[in-house]
Parts: sequence; C-alpha cells; structure tokens
Amino acid sequence: MTAVTPDAPATGGGARAQVPSDDVQDAVRVIAERARVASRVLARATRATKDAALHEMADALVAATPEVVAANAVDLERGQAAGISAGLLDRLTLTPERIRAIADALRELAALPDPVGEVVRGSTLPNGLRLRQVRVPMGVVGMIYEARPNVTVDAAGLALKSGNAAILRGGSAASGSNTVIVRVLGEALEQVGLPADAVQSVDGHGRAGAVALMRARGLVDLLVPRGGADLIQTVVREATVPVVETGVGNCHVYVDASADPEVALPILMNSKTQRVGVCNAAETLLVHVDAAQRFLPAALDALQAAGVTVHGDARTAELAPDGVTVVPATDEDWATEYLSLDLAVRVVDDIEQAMEHIRTWSSGHTEAIVTRDLAASERFVAELDSAAIMVNASTRFTDGGQFGLGAEIGISTQKMHARGPMGLPELTTTKWVVNGDGHVRA
Repeated sequence: MTAVTPDAPATGGGARAQVPSDDVQDAVRVIAERARVASRVLARATRATKDAALHEMADALVAATPEVVAANAVDLERGQAAGISAGLLDRLTLTPERIRAIADALRELAALPDPVGEVVRGSTLPNGLRLRQVRVPMGVVGMIYEARPNVTVDAAGLALKSGNAAILRGGSAASGSNTVIVRVLGEALEQVGLPADAVQSVDGHGRAGAVALMRARGLVDLLVPRGGADLIQTVVREATVPVVETGVGNCHVYVDASADPEVALPILMNSKTQRVGVCNAAETLLVHVDAAQRFLPAALDALQAAGVTVHGDARTAELAPDGVTVVPATDEDWATEYLSLDLAVRVVDDIEQAMEHIRTWSSGHTEAIVTRDLAASERFVAELDSAAIMVNASTRFTDGGQFGLGAEIGISTQKMHARGPMGLPELTTTKWVVNGDGHVRA
C-alpha cells in the first residue's frame, strides 16, 4: 500500500520529467532572479527586523484565518473528489486551531537565536592573520512539497530567520490555500520594510514550474523536497541544483526481550496512532520472541481497538487473540510507508534479526527500541544508521519543534550537510573572513 502522491513534479516511476516550455523556464527564472535580489536584502537584515517580520507574518495569518480556511475548504473538496489518501487529507486540512498553531510557530522562531553571523571557529595565525568561519545564509532556498499548506508557512519563516529568500512549490492539492498564504506573508513582509519577493511560489506554472525550479542552477542555492517517496526521488533524480533528501519515514519500533509491556504499549500506540499521516509515525513493529507472548496479545487488541489494520507474519498471527484479524504480511508491507492506520508486525529471534530487518527496509528516518537492557540499547544506537534513534521513547518526537529547533523545513535522511530535523543552522552555510594588516604571501 502506497500513499497517493497527487502532484509529483514528474511522470513518476522511471520516466524523466518533461522539459518545461521556454515560457515557463523564463517565468521561473524571473521569479528566481527576484528572489536572488530579495536574498541580498535579507542577508543584511538585522535580527530585530527579521523577528519583527515573523511576528507580523504570524499576526497577519491569524487575521486572515477566515480567508485561509475558505480557500482550504475548496482544496479539501477537490482532494476528496480526487481520492487522495486520508493521511494526505489530514496534512492538507487547515482549521482555525491549526492556523493559530502555525502562527505560534513563527513567534517561537522569532525567539530563537539568529544563526547568521555565528562564529563557528576562529584563530589567529602565527603571521598575525585573523581567521573566522561564520554562518551566512544559503541565499535562495527552493522547496517542493505536496498537500501541506503548513509547510508554506514553516518554510517561509525558517528561510526568513536564516536570511534566505524562499521559492515554494506546494502542489495543486493545496493551491488555493497556498495562494492566499503566500500573498498574506508577502504583504506582512512589506509592512516591516522587507521585500515581498522573499517568499514566492511557482505553483501557477504547474508541474513544469517545479521542473524549472529543479533546474534553476545558479539561481537556487538549495532545494528541499518534502513528501512521498515518488516526489522525493523525482527531485533527487532530476534536479541540477543541490538537493537535501528528506522525509520518507518507514520508521520502526522494536520491543526487546527485556521490555516492560506497560512502557512498550503506550510508546507503540503513540508512535502509530497519535497522528498517522506524518513521516515520524511508526510503520513496522518488531517484537523479540521472548517478549512476544507477554506483549503481543494486548498490543494487537489495542491496535485493533484503535482501528489499525495489522499486517503480520505467521508468529504474530499465532499470538492474535480471538476476534483480532492479522493480514498476512509480504515484503511490500515491510517496505511501505503507510501514512494510514496500517502497521506491519513481525516477531524476531533476537536483536540482531531486528536490526537486520531495519537495515533492509528502513528509509533511514527514525527507529525506536523499548528495553531495560543497557547493552541492547547501546548496540541499537551504535549499529543502526538512521537520522534519529529513540530509546524508550516514541518515534513521534523526531520533529524540529519537539527538539527545540522551532519549525523545521524537513527531516533529512541523508548525511551531507544536514541530518535529522532541519532547523535554522541547517539553512546556512559558512564563509571564511580573513583580516590582515597588509599581509602578502611569501
């Protein structure tokens, strides 16, 4: 079972993205050039100015709640008619409460330290040259995502605070919501003397606009895809601008032999059911054979009561209580990011088999172990190569806000430049500043 990705920027599968027309390429180039000019203004902006802009953006969003909700209702109606998944519909939905939460995230960003200008390291050389490596903005950050209008705000806020201009492609599923949000944010920026071009969208140019954004080398400094596997892999494959790979979350919870069932069950249920349509929700449960008898029957009962369909191996089915249905699991289940009330379940012989399963099927996002065995937890942490490892905690904590980073632009599952939740520092690069007194090299 795979999530519907209604607006991936290419044809999907192994096909290559269609080359955008000259008109679309020219239009996106103009957008990117305006963003480049705006980025120079942002690079000089003080923290006070950027923070004032974030508060203005938050207030403007709350004030525009009726307009945003009305536009979102049209998007939702269109999405339901198109048959997009329940998980994506949840991500697409904006309510007054969610809008207030999004606005609060902008205010929280304003309270965070400004990464721009931070001295990463510095020294004075024997010849008297004074060196500093300082954080500076990337410049122009592009983002391609789908059915997530909250990401429009998060991306704009993070880009602004880190001194970057943002070019967004939010997809047709959220086009009405995003159109209103981008306009509201741009007007808020102008209220504090910053250019509205610091937040722009290429949604008006459809999929061809997304492809043109992917290929705007020299104008876009960093591209972040956020969405389903098809979208992310299309961007990674097709882009000529630098890309940070993010987000696909085939996350695992492993219940070790020593686990306390009273601790393990709440962790499992929170990981799976607290919010299903997000990348840090658990998709597979692995249970040590020595814990299976005392843990699985109650867990399977709780999962079914919560509406979760279990896709399990033979040993899981044998332990299912009367009235609990277990669908036979296949390799497709182990590989799937469901984003729905589905969970793959397997009984494993030992921690080695659990880790081998995770190495085989994980997307490198988040894995959790529930255990009272210190050696087992240390081995799990040391030997698994995912962006986040939870010990006796829910997978749902892999989140920029939960980590104290403020809103995140995505969760990187690769190893270059940034890994895990991408907050403000991950949207900067560094520059060497060298001060001398007429120094020349001998």
